Amino acid sequence: MGDRNKIEVRIAGKDYTLVGVKSEEYIQKVALYVDKKITEIAKKNNRLSTAMAAVLAALNIGDDYFAVLEEKENLERGLKDIKEQLNQAKSTNMNLGSENKKLNEKCTELQLELAKREAELNEVRNSLRNSIRPRG
Repeated sequence: MGDRNKIEVRIAGKDYTLVGVKSEEYIQKVALYVDKKITEIAKKNNRLSTAMAAVLAALNIGDDYFAVLEEKENLERGLKDIKEQLNQAKSTNMNLGSENKKLNEKCTELQLELAKREAELNEVRNSLRNSIRPRG
């Protein structure tokens, strides 16, 4: 386990000593966020006690957390779908590449066959011309 940090923070006008393994900057950032939430709620209703404002702030922070968690889950599902689509596209691409190779080989084969048949046709034509020519 990492070194524990002892940090002084101020939340809702009260000083607290926090101990944690996170950096001092991180803990200060979290404390400032909590303080800001409590202060916002207290300013909206000055009849709330600090404890009540803290509870409402905790509820708001919990709501924020679950909203972000839901967004994260939606993004993860979207990422999973995109990865599946990518894998399908890769598979399709490989299949099309293989099919393209086969078709190119067949095309080459047919071109060779065509050249052979054209040569045979020319031989027949030449033979026919030679046999039709008048001798003489």
